[in-house]
Amino acid sequence: MRLFLFLILFSISQFALADSPLRPIKTDSPRDTMKTFMDAMNKYREGVDTGNPKLMMNIDRAVRTLELNETVLLTKAEKDKNSAILLKEVIDRVIVIDFQLIPSNPSEMTSSRWRLKDTEIVIHRIQEGPRKGEFLFSAETVARANEFYEIVKYLPYLEGSGSGALYRSSLFEDYIPLWASQKTLSLYRWQWIGALIAIFLGLFIKRLTQIILEFSKKLTNKTKNDLDDGLIVAIEKPTGLIAATAIWYLSLKALNFDGIPYEVLSVVIQAVFSISVIWFFLNVTAVLTEKMREVARSSEFPLDDQLVPMMHKALRLFIVVFGTLVAIQNLGVNVMSLLAGLGLGGLAFALAAKDTAANFFGSIMILWDHPFKVGDWIKTSDAEGTVEEIGFRSTRIRTFYSSQVSIPNSKLANVNIDNMGRRQFRRIYTTLGVTYDTPPEKIEAFLEGLKNIIKANTHTRKDYFHVVFSGYGASSLDIMLYFFLEVSDWSNELVERQNIYLEILRLSKELGISFAFPTQTLHMETFPEKSSLTAKHDQSIDFLKTTASDFSSVGNKAKPEGLGIFTAPFRE
Repeated sequence: MRLFLFLILFSISQFALADSPLRPIKTDSPRDTMKTFMDAMNKYREGVDTGNPKLMMNIDRAVRTLELNETVLLTKAEKDKNSAILLKEVIDRVIVIDFQLIPSNPSEMTSSRWRLKDTEIVIHRIQEGPRKGEFLFSAETVARANEFYEIVKYLPYLEGSGSGALYRSSLFEDYIPLWASQKTLSLYRWQWIGALIAIFLGLFIKRLTQIILEFSKKLTNKTKNDLDDGLIVAIEKPTGLIAATAIWYLSLKALNFDGIPYEVLSVVIQAVFSISVIWFFLNVTAVLTEKMREVARSSEFPLDDQLVPMMHKALRLFIVVFGTLVAIQNLGVNVMSLLAGLGLGGLAFALAAKDTAANFFGSIMILWDHPFKVGDWIKTSDAEGTVEEIGFRSTRIRTFYSSQVSIPNSKLANVNIDNMGRRQFRRIYTTLGVTYDTPPEKIEAFLEGLKNIIKANTHTRKDYFHVVFSGYGASSLDIMLYFFLEVSDWSNELVERQNIYLEILRLSKELGISFAFPTQTLHMETFPEKSSLTAKHDQSIDFLKTTASDFSSVGNKAKPEGLGIFTAPFRE
């Protein structure tokens, strides 16, 4: 009974081991390699016959017995599988394998190479690399698999062989004339003709795709939303190129290119395809971020205006980097291994990226703490001007002499920033000096007029300002004018200050008041035959009061917005 159970368990374990998809392949000798290859390909053929995907996966085991040139950029899985299929087709047409005649003990071999009888199919020992010591079908054998097949494809399968691997030749090969079967520059003539047709077909499909999108643009123009119009324009050219490269890639397969021509053309086509896809997504991103900018401009949340440009840059960087990595992966390079290899210089990279990381976190702090936004006028120890852009690495400031200063965000996060753009009121402080011959009643009327001018202007702060006769200067009677303007930016501040100064000038003209300038004047009370130099003032108090009130908000001489002769440049 125990013996019976042992035999059952042993049989189950052997069956499970035989069917395990992770069981290692045997390549310890030419016999092991040939047996592994033939068994795997026979199961693959059975899988194709029965439609069993599990059995068809055995072709991957067969490919593992081939020496693949990993230095070639395009060691594509489907190309490797095609080589295995062709090799099986060749073997089953020329010889029935007797495994007993194949060396099984490498130590008894006189050479590290073994050649299949009456063929150029070679299995040899790998001398270096991760598969050192294994016996594999040589790289030359794999590369010439298609050549071997072209020679023997008209031969029948030998009795007792596996009857090939159900290889299906290209549709073109079955109907081409004899003259087109001859080679010119490593390619058959029918392949050259097919390549030329494929090029024109791809260009035709590209143009056809663009015509379809142009027609779609007419339909989207009828919608109220302009987003779809922008997307159609953005994807028009890259979509046409994507369609063309798809046709060219399919043609490359259909024309059965192999060897160096296949490698070169496949690299070129996949590179153009990858560039087209990256171009497609960059254009879509540009349209979407532009739409986000419009939404941000209409939003009251100021952070939107800063996040959208940063998001746009981040998306573009992600698309380019991710698209490039995918393109490299498609070309047969193991990107993960490549990135892991870069880890050897990780310490040096980390040290070099220290400032970049500091600037990145500085930009996060600027967005979080919000000391300024795009468009603000700020002052720092290094620059003064208007903020144009807040990036991941630096902030760009346009100075008032039109130069652009870039300051690292790590530095901006640790300095004092005077945000002039966030002032609710902008202070104006000046001293008006009138001549010493101005009588007190005129000065008082002038002060009243100044007060009315301040009150009449719609952009001044009415609850706090000062107009006062402040002292006796060296050459003038000094009047202090101290008030605040409530304007949005410096340009409007200049205009409103100008309007008030023009009102003051008109007021002084109406009152007959002269402004002093630094001079020294010698006054004599009288000269012979000359009247007194003392000025005579014949305006009445009522006249002075009326003149001062004329410059109030309801006065007939008040011009708080100017006479309309001058227009600020930025308002034109």
